Amino acid sequence: MAFQISPGVNVSEVDQTTVVPAVITTAGAFAGNFSWGPADQLTLVDSELTLINQFGKPNDSSAISFFTAANFLSYGNNLTVVRAVGNNANNATVSGNIQIKNRNVFENTLLNSDNENDYGAFMAKYPGALGNSLQVSVVDNSTAFSSWKYKSYFQSAPGTSAQATAAGGSHDEMHIVVIDQDGKFTGVPGQVLETFGYLSKASDAVYNGATNYYKQVLFNSSKYIYAVDPISYSTTHATWGLTSGTTFTTVTGNTTVSLTNGSDVSPTDGNLQSGFDLFENKDAIDISLIITGDASATVQNHVITGIAATRADCLAFISPGQTDVVNNAGSEKTSIESWLA
Repeated sequence: MAFQISPGVNVSEVDQTTVVPAVITTAGAFAGNFSWGPADQLTLVDSELTLINQFGKPNDSSAISFFTAANFLSYGNNLTVVRAVGNNANNATVSGNIQIKNRNVFENTLLNSDNENDYGAFMAKYPGALGNSLQVSVVDNSTAFSSWKYKSYFQSAPGTSAQATAAGGSHDEMHIVVIDQDGKFTGVPGQVLETFGYLSKASDAVYNGATNYYKQVLFNSSKYIYAVDPISYSTTHATWGLTSGTTFTTVTGNTTVSLTNGSDVSPTDGNLQSGFDLFENKDAIDISLIITGDASATVQNHVITGIAATRADCLAFISPGQTDVVNNAGSEKTSIESWLA
């Protein structure tokens, strides 16, 4: 037992963390198949919890990629992840099929455009069948508010904002609720995921110095959805998205829509190669280790020769295929030698 020979202060430092602090030698890179999250985009992940929040829980198709990333994160807290998706992996929508891989794609194609109701009022933020669990409920008038299922989440009914009133407009406010209809995100069917109160239909709406236009607010703040077109697309709702001086048309009653058409399609070798290519520029991102997980030999060779060799500042980690070692008792050595050849 430690003791001191005279009175004093003894200071002991005890580190109870379970993660090795991030250093240059543990900056990892990985591209793989996940059930949710931005695709073809570099995303820094610092823990397994962050991995779940960004890219969803593992399912039958994403489990190997998920646990490959999670295993690295059990030792370090500096992993940059790229989600790769198949070409026909679509976002859940109210109607129609479309793939919007990430925020930049949506901003450059749909945020400020009239889409002629090709996809309905809302769409899931990312590709994948998980988005089919989402439901969106909207109310924009006091008459419908009294019977609205979600009215307890707000202090009062939507009406006309002070900005619209001052400009001579009316009926611009709306409340939006995002619901986990099937419980695929939370495990609780019907769980409310997000609420957005007193948003405006006016494209120039501002509140406390920030935009209050409903499409832009959802683009900036929602973890689950984008707004695409007015709730009821017709000439009567063409006012949505005009300036605050407009008298905006309201919907009939409250409107609740369920998202469908989201689909999972596993990435091809080409999709994975494109994902790993985002790590090629060493001036843009610092990495030390590239993890290939269960990628094919084609993808592994691409990572070795096209990424690691080009950068010349990192190591690529590869492994034989799962079938070479799992349920292959007695033939593992031969299979691995064939794989190496």
